[in-house]
Amino acid sequence: MKKVRVLVVDDSALMRKKIKEMLDDSFGIEVVDTARNGEDGVAKAMALKPDVITLDVNMPVMDGLTALKIITDNNICPVIMLSSLTQEGATTTFQALELGAFDFVAKPSGTVSRDIDMVKRELSAKVKAAAGLGLSKLTRKISVPRFEKHEAEEPEYPAERAAGGDFKAVCIGISTGGPKTIFDVLPHIPQNLNAAIFMVQHMPVGFTEAYARRLNDSCRVTVKEVTPGDIVTPGVCYVGKAGNHMTLYKKMNGEITIRLGKTPEHAFIPSVDIMMESVSGVFGDKTLGVLMTGMGNDGAASMCKIKQAGGYTIAESEETAVVYGMPKEAVLKGCTDIVLPSYKIAAEICRKVEKGW
Repeated sequence: MKKVRVLVVDDSALMRKKIKEMLDDSFGIEVVDTARNGEDGVAKAMALKPDVITLDVNMPVMDGLTALKIITDNNICPVIMLSSLTQEGATTTFQALELGAFDFVAKPSGTVSRDIDMVKRELSAKVKAAAGLGLSKLTRKISVPRFEKHEAEEPEYPAERAAGGDFKAVCIGISTGGPKTIFDVLPHIPQNLNAAIFMVQHMPVGFTEAYARRLNDSCRVTVKEVTPGDIVTPGVCYVGKAGNHMTLYKKMNGEITIRLGKTPEHAFIPSVDIMMESVSGVFGDKTLGVLMTGMGNDGAASMCKIKQAGGYTIAESEETAVVYGMPKEAVLKGCTDIVLPSYKIAAEICRKVEKGW
């Protein structure tokens, strides 16, 4: 079996050493070289033509974003960004994804993380996923729209709709490749959609707030990171808070609120399955489930429950999914009503929310 050839770019000698050691220790991966800054990384990338590059964000001489742009413009190979767990790091990471980075892995404790081994499994999996897919799909840049939100344009919903009345629920589960792919969907949803949207994007703690803000700037619907006690309202997309499961609670007066919690134990917190099952439990046959790009099977089982309860289910097709894992599992289980490329999902959501199923 041919090993995945990786170039590690980081200005910290300790980080270069530890990342090289943990990737070399991963089955099917070998580090062909390391580079001390973006300029050195670009030169070695052009000379070595690796299968994948891991790229630090903050470096002297040439920073990670500048190096990334050169690498993607020259179609050298997929790039995985290594980012610090800070708000500034989150903002820069999302800029990198817009520029064409495949995905990112957060360093556990800052720019120089002596505990970098904590992300060995995640980094190895993403390196292999990046190497196994077509370059054109991986390095696709996204065009991020910007919408000015004006208070006068906000839809005025009758009180009964905001208190558990006649509106639907759209659940979106997404993971690896999601921060880019979601721009094919959410910005194309009108703000008067007669549904509340609940989205779980697998992401490290500290990143979902910046992620939601960035989406809010690009969408007609309001996008926010959930907070405990949020009252569910149509025309709003609630983004699951990293490190907490998102579930719903319906009060006696019909009002629906959001709860956050760290149980039950799950490979992913928040979990798509737990979110979708809770939403379906409250909205029943008025639930629409969407499962998009990502590794693993989180969300597949709950898609089946949505369908069995009389809801409607959409899976992203292999054509656009950066990693055809989560949606494929739902398709294999026979739990999808329709399979669509990402750029057709928004129209299908709008059509079904308006006309029903």
